[in-house]
Amino acid sequence: MVDSWERARSVLAAANIPPHHLAHLRPLDGGTYNTVEELRLTDGTRHVLKIPPPESTPGLRHERELLVSEAEFYDGAAKADVPAPRVVAIGGDPGARHLLMTACPGDPWDDSLTDAERAGLRTELGRQVARLHRVTGPGFGYPSGALGPLAPDWRTAVAGMLDAVLDDARHYRARLPRPVDEVARTVRAAFPALDEVSVPCLVHFDLWPGNILVDRSTGAVRIGGLIDGERMFWGDPLADFVSLALLGDIKKDEDFLAGYRQAGGRAVFDAPARLRLALYRSYLYLIMLTETVPRAVGEEQNRWVQTAVAPELLAALDEIQELTAP
Repeated sequence: MVDSWERARSVLAAANIPPHHLAHLRPLDGGTYNTVEELRLTDGTRHVLKIPPPESTPGLRHERELLVSEAEFYDGAAKADVPAPRVVAIGGDPGARHLLMTACPGDPWDDSLTDAERAGLRTELGRQVARLHRVTGPGFGYPSGALGPLAPDWRTAVAGMLDAVLDDARHYRARLPRPVDEVARTVRAAFPALDEVSVPCLVHFDLWPGNILVDRSTGAVRIGGLIDGERMFWGDPLADFVSLALLGDIKKDEDFLAGYRQAGGRAVFDAPARLRLALYRSYLYLIMLTETVPRAVGEEQNRWVQTAVAPELLAALDEIQELTAP
């Protein structure tokens, strides 16, 4: 049994923070993969400690060394002046990482917002995401190295990402709405559209409401931070639009798109862009369907994934077929 207090004190000491300053520790809910704890110091400072599961834990291929990618995202967010945790320390040998970061104010985005609050926040979120997309990297793909080194072009990176999750689906015998080999043939038809992407930009790829903190501490609502950047990669900014409109259509989010364009983001939905969006939707929904097996989700979650996510994967695959038909 791991002593969380002993582990937290050890991490603080390694980060040159006096371990006896630890006053309170509590686990944080909402994480689906890593162990996450809030550490409060005697002066009131709050930190968040994230610990990955043991290497022996079943998972998807791209999930190795996630904390390396998460630290990369927070460094990029700092460059973009976007509210997000700041890295205090990342340590441990590969396979035994920990990430210590600052805590952001606020609570996950929920349905308590008024229509006016929601509109204002979505516009501000659009501006923040556009700033993130101005941060560029040294190559394409996951900086963690989970799928190998960064690729020199986006097509190569996406091919590797999709091959990995399709191999995971085969390995875990995931329940997909179409046979794996048929899915593979369909998504490959969209690969030529990837050649339009020539600059590797910072992509969070997990900006659903649960990873957007809303802060009310000053009275007016504002975005307190964009968190859980562990799924980030260097790639096409358009890929972020999938989780930003999870199981929906970003083109209908006029408030977000207005803010995104105000801050210089490019949001054009021509045929090549729609094809790339369908491909990125396919990738995310393949992950969501496949990960239910190694995570051994309960019956209720499994039922939700099959009724909500599987049809969206089918719709994305159908769109690829429609847009690539001769």
